Amino acid sequence: MTTDAEIIAAATRIFREKGYHATSMQDIAAAVGLLKGSLYHHISSKQELLLKVFENGMQVATERLEEVACAELPPAEKLRQAIVRHIELITEDLDQATVSLMEARALTLKQRRRLIAQRDYFDGLFQGIIQDGIDAGVFRPVDATLITFALMGMHNWLVLWYREDGRLSPREIAAIFADLVLNGLLAGEQKRLVASG
Repeated sequence: MTTDAEIIAAATRIFREKGYHATSMQDIAAAVGLLKGSLYHHISSKQELLLKVFENGMQVATERLEEVACAELPPAEKLRQAIVRHIELITEDLDQATVSLMEARALTLKQRRRLIAQRDYFDGLFQGIIQDGIDAGVFRPVDATLITFALMGMHNWLVLWYREDGRLSPREIAAIFADLVLNGLLAGEQKRLVASG
């Protein structure tokens, strides 16, 4: 039996390869070994399928980041782990990450509004980690929202240049990104403590 998860995974891969608009329901049905008519027993439309791709990706990303945000960790380590988790998530499933970044315009306005609320919550977790570090005097007094936007830009555009056979692993990329961000955020005394520790 073909499962909904298999259909969503196949659709995600094909949306990435061909683009949402160039993908047909027949393409997706063929990829999972179903007749096109049988596919409609699982999903009502290509549009609904795209929304499921987005929602599944956002759910997994949010759950991973919530684990870090709720952990009892010093602010710098919490931010480091959040960066590592997010980059690992993107590189583990490039199909998902690419479709989520590149195909958002194919969603309806109502769907986009729903996902924007979910994305804002996700971004807010990063922002909260940064703000907690500022409040604790560990990070310099910066605009936490702007830093979050910068982080998301660094992370999300991995979909355009990251290669599984590239010279750096996801962990190495995450370590470089985290060092870059933390060196910019850490207050003077904290920077010396991290450097010496």
